[in-house]
Amino acid sequence: MTTPVTKPDDSAEPKTELNRMIGPGLLLLFIVGDILGTGIYALTGQVAAEVGGVVWLPFLIAFAVALVTACSYLELVTKYPQAAGAALYTHKAFGVHFITFIVAFAVMSSGITSASTASRAFASNFTAATGFDFGAYGVTGVALFFIAAVALINFRGVGESVKMNVLLTVVELTGLFIIIGIGFWAIGNGQGDVSRVWTFEPAGDHGVIWSVVAATTLAFFAMVGFEDSVNMAEECKQPSRIFPKVLLGGLIITGVIYILVAISAITLVSAADLGEGETPLLKVVQAGAPNFPISIFGVITMFAVANSALINMMMASRLIYGMSREGVLPASLGKVHKSRRTPYVAIGFTTLLAIGLITFAGGVKELGGTTALLLLGVFALVNVAVLVLRKDTVGHKHFRTPTFLPVIGAASCLFLVGPWTGREPVQYTIAAILLAIGVVLWFATVRFMKAQAQTA
Repeated sequence: MTTPVTKPDDSAEPKTELNRMIGPGLLLLFIVGDILGTGIYALTGQVAAEVGGVVWLPFLIAFAVALVTACSYLELVTKYPQAAGAALYTHKAFGVHFITFIVAFAVMSSGITSASTASRAFASNFTAATGFDFGAYGVTGVALFFIAAVALINFRGVGESVKMNVLLTVVELTGLFIIIGIGFWAIGNGQGDVSRVWTFEPAGDHGVIWSVVAATTLAFFAMVGFEDSVNMAEECKQPSRIFPKVLLGGLIITGVIYILVAISAITLVSAADLGEGETPLLKVVQAGAPNFPISIFGVITMFAVANSALINMMMASRLIYGMSREGVLPASLGKVHKSRRTPYVAIGFTTLLAIGLITFAGGVKELGGTTALLLLGVFALVNVAVLVLRKDTVGHKHFRTPTFLPVIGAASCLFLVGPWTGREPVQYTIAAILLAIGVVLWFATVRFMKAQAQTA
């Protein structure tokens, strides 16, 4: 499908002040760990509610869309092995300050909505695992407490060290392997209903095709995360050589795991039961292994979604900080705490946005769908940027994806963004509010910069 280029001359790649310490093994663990998490742990039931037993199919389609877009990212990250990701690529392709800003702000916003999704999932699994009943507002209260704890950790300066990433990735994988193992053990012993795997149960009167499309917009949330890895390019050894195999390998590994988890889940639990609540995989454990300590799996799930929340909130706050330092956002957002040396104003700003989303924006389905919506828009631009930047040559060999793939990638991403997919209107509302905040900040920054230039 794609043709990786032979080993490049790494000496011709841009120099960096960062330490190139990440080899292919650690990069693979980072990618797998970043993709795994909240999506599969929390949204499997919502996907099943849309399509019934063929819950694996939307994950397969989402994987295909992500794979095509990943090939565009591969051409760009091996061509420009620098941090900044989508914002860098759109800046090089279009050179329009406003577009660059909106892309960066959309990526930041997707991190906040993703972390908010993880917070809701954490709270739901916490209440299910512990059995505590906190009343009508209990899940929201636990989610708010959790995001406040994430902000405190973020403020204290806990980085996403490679060792911690490896540990949490192992925890996430353990939970999913437990689900797969329970499912296939049950199948081997004649338990469950394997026939459900091929059963369509379209939601409402949508019909088969549009139900699958609607489910794919949800399942796509489980595949995001691979794009974060391009920000590690300056810390990777020979990034132009190792990225193609590692990124594609990581996507394939997670895609296979997701499909196996979906098959195990629907074999043991009906689509209707999976679609109720925000703890679908806990139901699978209870159905297939009733003697398995549910609290242990609950803790595993909480670790998985906690990892997603921390990584995304760190990314969002650092992106706001970086945009401020580059003069793209007000300078006050770039302030650093004297003793902790962390961007405390950016952390506070992103945390307040997350608190608002958790309180007013709804549950896992709404927040996860908004994350996918924002990133699908960004991915469409990245696919176009690949074609625009074909005229730009660099001094080293790099990965080149066949021209038809970015075309398919842009078209599929734009299709999945549209309201015809059955996406709930609240997702567009949340995305519009977040981007409106970004536009206000852009105008404020431009006005401030003009004022400074006039007084200089």
